[in-house]
Amino acid sequence: MRYEERARLTVVRALVPVAVLIASPVLLIAGAPIRRRYLLYVYREGAPQVLDKGHGQVSAHYFVITSRLLAWFCRPTELLARLVSR
Repeated sequence: MRYEERARLTVVRALVPVAVLIASPVLLIAGAPIRRRYLLYVYREGAPQVLDKGHGQVSAHYFVITSRLLAWFCRPTELLARLVSR
């Protein structure tokens, strides 16, 4: 999406928390592996940039990655994974 498309950016920004809330039961149980795989998918080689200021592009993935709600729902399984790995 282009920066100038304010309506689309606002819709995506509003729908990301709704999607995270809908997926919250799954994220509370298996959030760390899901988030890790998602980040690997977004930042894989050859993938388009999430935020490309030079071309004025922003991806919907940007709003998911920067979502504090997603990080909050994934925190319990991340802490549990750290405890188990020790």
